[in-house]
Amino acid sequence: MVSEPRNPQVRELDARSLRGLAHPLRMQLLDALRFAGPATASQLAERLGESSGATSYHLRQLAEYGFVEDAPELGKGRERWWKAVHHGLRFDDSLLTDQDPAVRGAADLYLHEVATTQTRELSTWLGSRDSWPEEWNHVWDMSSATLRLTPDLTRELIEQMHALVDTFRDRAAAEDTPGAEQVRIHTHAFPIRTD
Repeated sequence: MVSEPRNPQVRELDARSLRGLAHPLRMQLLDALRFAGPATASQLAERLGESSGATSYHLRQLAEYGFVEDAPELGKGRERWWKAVHHGLRFDDSLLTDQDPAVRGAADLYLHEVATTQTRELSTWLGSRDSWPEEWNHVWDMSSATLRLTPDLTRELIEQMHALVDTFRDRAAAEDTPGAEQVRIHTHAFPIRTD
């Protein structure tokens, strides 16, 4: 499974870093910092419905594993701001078959949290789409296709989908472009049994 393409701003997850990230609140905190920008533990607590003590603790854990860092240029006085170190994550499937059961468990938890987050994001869009400008209500997608493929053809399809997304990454609108919004793209490809 690939979260983002290979580039210097993407963190390759290994056994150690995965153990530091594989916690539902830590993953939510990291996503909040990656997608909404720097924030304090209190701001994140309010946004995520958690206590500032919990967000503070888990931000320090994320910092220990190199996922977030201080943003001192934003703080005033004792205020501590945090920012994400990387823009994306890359998951190595070999973590699912690691010799250490703790690593396998962390890998499994991580993947399930990613799936839960993607489902929540889609559900949030469906529940709030009426609040968006009309043009956004004509350009969203929720589709599925079932194809009979070999593992090699499936790998080729995934690589081509990611390559297509990369071409749009290069064309992304500037933050101050009128009407531009962050658009989430989820891709899923997996075999199913039909018996």
